[in-house]
Amino acid sequence: MIRMSELAIHGGAPIRKTLLPYGKQSIDETDVEAVAEALRSEFLTTGPLVDKFERVFAEMVGAKYAVAVSSGTAALHAAASAAGLRAGDNAIVPPMSFVATANCVRYVGASVLFADVIPETLTLSTEKTARLVTAQTKAIVTVDYAGQPSDLEDLTTIAHRHGLVLIEDAAHALGATYHGRPVGSIADLTTFSLHPVKHITTGEGGVVATNDSSLATHLKAFRNHGIKVDYKQREKGMTWFYDVEGIGYNYRITDIQCALGLSQLKRLKLWIDRRRVIARAYDRAFAELPGVKPLVQLPDRESVFHLYVVLLDLNQFRAGRSEIFSALRAENIGVNVHYIPIPWHQCYRDLGFRPGQWPNAEGAYERMLSLPIFPAMMDDDVGDVITAVRKVVAYYRK
Repeated sequence: MIRMSELAIHGGAPIRKTLLPYGKQSIDETDVEAVAEALRSEFLTTGPLVDKFERVFAEMVGAKYAVAVSSGTAALHAAASAAGLRAGDNAIVPPMSFVATANCVRYVGASVLFADVIPETLTLSTEKTARLVTAQTKAIVTVDYAGQPSDLEDLTTIAHRHGLVLIEDAAHALGATYHGRPVGSIADLTTFSLHPVKHITTGEGGVVATNDSSLATHLKAFRNHGIKVDYKQREKGMTWFYDVEGIGYNYRITDIQCALGLSQLKRLKLWIDRRRVIARAYDRAFAELPGVKPLVQLPDRESVFHLYVVLLDLNQFRAGRSEIFSALRAENIGVNVHYIPIPWHQCYRDLGFRPGQWPNAEGAYERMLSLPIFPAMMDDDVGDVITAVRKVVAYYRK
């Protein structure tokens, strides 16, 4: 048994001298030069680099169209609008996600129904989803939790059976595959985030991928105040005239950001490979560690491990998740928790949602920890995480 004095939280020496974050961007001189070149160009925003980034991104995810916007949340909002959601409609959403996944439905005036998740993967349960469909349901919003694709084939079947739009929140899953097909090529609308902790970054940014030309047209107008004829088309037609055909937003992304995104996309495969190497090291380390269980990885899909989540069997410990979290933080391991169930937030409690209705998501929340995983982690960093987890759980084990 490790003595109390040996835990950093109780005054012992921590495993690391500095904090290892759970996620972090990777920027090199090629990225810096790409941005500098964009700054020296004639366009800072809505120029040729936006078009190029969208073409390259669409090809990479196997979609006919990719529409880049200012954030992952903007991508979700645009997708909800393109799906035709409005007041009186509802959409089915998993409770285990960042709040933006559900908020996008509310942004367009529709309401949210929460379907529980599969306990082994924390992705949306198709069984629970099918039970919730009503005459007012117009969309399903699924989440590729931690980077592992949802059950896209079954969700597509449910959506098509009821005439619904399938929106795939793939903020965690750029580069993942399902049945050999890239995420972005399957759902009616697939949204991505380009936040710094994601697989590539544009600082802030997002993308919506689709194979439907009418949806792509709607998305492009939505990000630009509802204007369907952009400045390039007006210049080509030598006209000043434009019309606002529907309410839109200023969700445009800049050439500066897209210069960074294009540079980053060149290293996406390398970074995904590194994430998988780290995940395999964790898998081996925790396979036989009592009380610590990684999420199940299904053989018909390939995760890109935006997160590496473990579930604690609290019956085996003399402490709760919060104490174990704090102990690991004291060891300078930047563990995190993803996520507080969406219905637990005050803005959803105000709508009448109450804890206890989604046992798989809620039970997982009480037991989950996200361990550090990002491409720049060295083998020694991975070793520090493993050592710290073993040290802390050994101390708290009954």
